[in-house]
Amino acid sequence: MYRLPTREELLESVRLRKRPWDIVVIGGGATGVGVALDAAARGYEVVLFERADFGQGTSSRSTKLVHGGVRYLERGDVPLVMEALRERGLMRQNAPHLVNDLAFVVPTYAWWEGPFYGAGLRVYNLLAGRYGFGKSRNLSKEKTLEYLPTIRREGLRGGVLYYDGQFDDTRFLIALVQTALEQGAVALNYCSVVALRSGADGVIRGVVARDMETGEEFDVSAKVVVNAAGPFVDQVRRLADPSLPPLVAPSQGIHLVFDRSFLPSDVAIMVPHTSDGRVMFAIPWCGHTLIGTTDTPIQEVIAEPRPLEAEIDFILRTAALYLHKAPTRADVLSMFAGIRPLVRSSNGKSTAALSRDHTIHVDQNGLLTITGGKWTTYRNMAEDCVNHAAMLAELEERPCRTRVLNLHGFHPNAERFGELAAYGSDAIVLQRFMHAAPELGEILHPSLPYRAVQVVWAVRHEFARTLEDVLSRRLRATFLNARAAIAMAQAVARLMAKELGRDEAWVQRQVEEFRSVAANYLPR
Repeated sequence: MYRLPTREELLESVRLRKRPWDIVVIGGGATGVGVALDAAARGYEVVLFERADFGQGTSSRSTKLVHGGVRYLERGDVPLVMEALRERGLMRQNAPHLVNDLAFVVPTYAWWEGPFYGAGLRVYNLLAGRYGFGKSRNLSKEKTLEYLPTIRREGLRGGVLYYDGQFDDTRFLIALVQTALEQGAVALNYCSVVALRSGADGVIRGVVARDMETGEEFDVSAKVVVNAAGPFVDQVRRLADPSLPPLVAPSQGIHLVFDRSFLPSDVAIMVPHTSDGRVMFAIPWCGHTLIGTTDTPIQEVIAEPRPLEAEIDFILRTAALYLHKAPTRADVLSMFAGIRPLVRSSNGKSTAALSRDHTIHVDQNGLLTITGGKWTTYRNMAEDCVNHAAMLAELEERPCRTRVLNLHGFHPNAERFGELAAYGSDAIVLQRFMHAAPELGEILHPSLPYRAVQVVWAVRHEFARTLEDVLSRRLRATFLNARAAIAMAQAVARLMAKELGRDEAWVQRQVEEFRSVAANYLPR
């Protein structure tokens, strides 16, 4: 196995650097890490700074789907749909251990819905071309109930079957980080950009980065700075000019997580029209049922958004229209909110109507900002961004390599590793660890499929620094069952402390801080 550099080694490479980097990237979500990977794969010298953990914001809070966007097709945004369908195929091609096919059924209750949605989804499949995941077809009532035994039966006429993709967003992101490092990038979590540095000509020529663990600051010079801070891009832009108008119109989406009994199937439900104009999904994910999402315009962008009471009620009310067993607040195992960095419209469109395409913007000071887009198109966004950054910095022109670049852990038959499948080829090493030290094979909580070895691996090879990093993002315990995650916290913190050389006071601090965060994942 390729040995990834440690966080201290990465910090040291920043300390010792005397010449400018080709590209500095601000933001360690899907877009920023995608940019760093693309740039490094082309041979550019790139460093990425993330103020918290990789994927701590929007990139860990998606609907866990790799999809073309059925509703964008209905709106006539064919280019975006085709781009997303192509990128969906490339994600599966380059990371088959992380992306899998998922069957969806659109239940139909009116006579016109079957022909209407059937025709639309056949076009959706046609647009995918050679990147298709499976053919769509109309289903009888009996076949629909066979696929979805818990669907509401009253008035059911049938359904339409189609295929999209599914992934674990943060596991995919960690693989992107690891791949970027293998390609020569430097990527640091818990390292915040606190200032932008301008040259005599007023052009941004670097940043001041602060290690959030020690307070040490670094003056980092660069030929171009890329702002990929997601919902926080305007905050970064205003480090240089507080008077700048906003680029982003933030929108919040939430998801509720229930046990598998609400959808005891490997098939997802797609509701094409809800009362707020969005699509609603109910999907099987990691042995649970995930239902979402909403689209609520918000005024303030914060690091830990909470689902609003009205959003929770909306999801429960909408789900009750389609599930035989109506979920209640008491059934919620976890809930989470994410903020979409949608590109602001000049005509006052609602956030639900705003384009999900990305935008590249260059301020007069030369700061390049990329925002908008969606998880599925992260690679294409990164390619576009690096093309612009290279031109702006007058770098040698080099072709993009990520269309055919396998991600860390690539394994064509990872499903053979069972619960460790998302680790791909690394699963072999985890299995060896458990064989050598059987205590690492112990299950951390009976309600979740996580083992002690995954905690050790997260600290040693995946840059996990806090208890929340492990329980929320390297494992998905907080997102699946917040109460179980809280119950696991003490044991996981002690495993981490042993790896990081921390004392008992650190363990107790981490547990207390995590409990405070995890409380936001439960209804009040």
